[in-house]
Amino acid sequence: MPEPTVVVLATDYFRSYSVVGLIAMIGVLFVAVAFAAGRLLRPVAPTPEKLLTYECGVDPVGEGWAHTQVRYYVYAFLYVIFAVDSIFLFPWATVFAADGYGATTLVEMFIFLGFLAVGLLYAWKKGVLTWT
Repeated sequence: MPEPTVVVLATDYFRSYSVVGLIAMIGVLFVAVAFAAGRLLRPVAPTPEKLLTYECGVDPVGEGWAHTQVRYYVYAFLYVIFAVDSIFLFPWATVFAADGYGATTLVEMFIFLGFLAVGLLYAWKKGVLTWT
């Protein structure tokens, strides 16, 4: 026969998971209610114009295959890299104000910014940033 402390520990263990499960079910229910309300409340008036494929305001004419310039993706990728890297500057700014970490943090920040500058310089030298 199991000891009472083992039963109590098991009960507490599953109780904590039941709270997580309850919150997950409430979240799923919330999303289901939102989708159902949207389906019930939206107007339904299909017209031939609404059923056409929409491509950035341009009527779909011709074949479905089109050449896409890679430079758009390169600019987007560079933006994401620098946006994510700029997030790392905020913790450094917080630590920089703390006693005893100022000089070390400043040197680390400039090393990090140096790596970013070298990457940007490399992209510029390769001609990635020219828009022609």
